[in-house]
Amino acid sequence: MALMITEECINCSACIPECPNTAIYEPGDPWELFGESYESLNDEITYIVPDKCTECVGHHEEPQCVPVCPSDCIVPDPNFNESKEDLLAKKEALESNG
Repeated sequence: MALMITEECINCSACIPECPNTAIYEPGDPWELFGESYESLNDEITYIVPDKCTECVGHHEEPQCVPVCPSDCIVPDPNFNESKEDLLAKKEALESNG
């Protein structure tokens, strides 16, 4: 399951450098995947791109963004129910195409 940032976000950006997949972006910033650029998913709060979020599977034992968030606003995204195997496959795809 990918993670998401709720509206309680204070836009402190503490989570952004913690992401090994560069899946977290500033509000309004476009995001990139496999050399393509896409419009921002959120213009008001920091956001996580589900296509890039692996919950740090294959990198760390737990998501690295969650413990640094002072607002406790990073939660599982119910719209992206993925198994550990799915998350590992996503990680491999990101690394081989990145």
